Amino acid sequence: MFKKVLIANRGEIALRVIRACRELGIATVAVHSTADANALHVRFADEAVCIGPPASKESYLNVPQLLSAAEITRADAIHPGYGFLSENAEFAEVCENCKIRFIGPRPEMLRLMGNKVRARQAAREAGLPLLPGSPGTVKDPREAEAFAREIGFPVILKAAAGGGGKGMKIVREPGALAQAFSTAQAEAVASFSNGDLYIERYVEKPRHIEIQIVADEHGNIVHLNERECSVQRRHQKLIEESPSPALTPELRKRMGEVSVNAMRRLAYNNVGTIEYLLDERGEFYFMEMNTRIQVEHPVTELVTGVDLVSEQIRLAYGEPLRFTQEDVQIRGHAIECRVNAEDPITFAPWPGKITGYSVPGGYGVRVDSGAYENYTVLPYYDSLLSKLIVHAEDRATAIRRMQRALGEYVVEGIRTNIPFHRAALAEESFQEGNYDTRFVERLLASETGSRRLKKAVEETP
Repeated sequence: MFKKVLIANRGEIALRVIRACRELGIATVAVHSTADANALHVRFADEAVCIGPPASKESYLNVPQLLSAAEITRADAIHPGYGFLSENAEFAEVCENCKIRFIGPRPEMLRLMGNKVRARQAAREAGLPLLPGSPGTVKDPREAEAFAREIGFPVILKAAAGGGGKGMKIVREPGALAQAFSTAQAEAVASFSNGDLYIERYVEKPRHIEIQIVADEHGNIVHLNERECSVQRRHQKLIEESPSPALTPELRKRMGEVSVNAMRRLAYNNVGTIEYLLDERGEFYFMEMNTRIQVEHPVTELVTGVDLVSEQIRLAYGEPLRFTQEDVQIRGHAIECRVNAEDPITFAPWPGKITGYSVPGGYGVRVDSGAYENYTVLPYYDSLLSKLIVHAEDRATAIRRMQRALGEYVVEGIRTNIPFHRAALAEESFQEGNYDTRFVERLLASETGSRRLKKAVEETP
């Protein structure tokens, strides 16, 4: 097994990797910016190295500094976590060239899935179902309109080089396409330094379903069933659950088998997530693939009993999978709420010092967090404060357990979106499992939802 792993990340995911390494008997190295000197991942790692000033591009995205830290501490592997350099093929290649194992898929797989157009082409060749759309990028609004008329409005323009809602525009009629193309292209250039766009049919009421893949270096591939990620705002996920209330056992089996077969054809390795849109008729379509550990991986861990981060490390070392598809069973139900440092109504980031902090506990409650009392939420990074996850024997009990846990969660000194989560879980459509990716939009627009959210703000400790 690896002797020492450097974690090229920060916050709760850095802590998560440190814990997995400690249980595997592996020493850890934390890296940090000057602003993160007092972070928990720095405190709990065996060693820590400062790699630069607060700005991400000068610290957590600074490849020479990361590699220097790995070399001086004699780390034999680097875990990238999620975000930052986790899906950067060039970084993975440099690690391998320096004889440092990158804990993730091979560089060529990162490169393939990192470009959305190439990923779509690979998915089609591997047998994954795709929404009708352009076979490659579209060079201008006229070409985009020709494809749009062919596949039918509404359509959606997407950045070929990225995700997370950047460079993404819905177009419902021909007259709006030119302006949408210009706006999407500008966003894509600003976010990814690449203005390439592609177009596909837009599904009005989709559900966002993802399949967790685990693959070793010996040709063994299994899926760990699905996660439902439809509660999102501007394509940023807020609540995830497993199993999805939308899937029948037959559909779950079909989605899993299709995903595994495709990954076998691509010779995929390590962990990864295939993301699908599920339409009103129960048809599913490949959207993208994330070649890293997901933020929402804990819900899968709780319902399958598989430690995904430990598995990721074992697979990177070359160990074979220790279980088969027949061993994977769904046990109960899990829900995750992403607790962000932001205004619960406007969603504006809310950095600052936490003056009081008390996390919920009790049976079936898990909190993955890098926060503590007197910790300062920094303005330089993502606003994710923690992940609150619950597990119960069924979905109804899991919802009640999450409501109880949210009511116990105390964060003073800054604002968080805990009231939003309390309002969302109280919505009838969520409790019935009858929701889609426009759930948040409808909640905020409705009089009942707005009133419930304001009440939750007043009642949150």
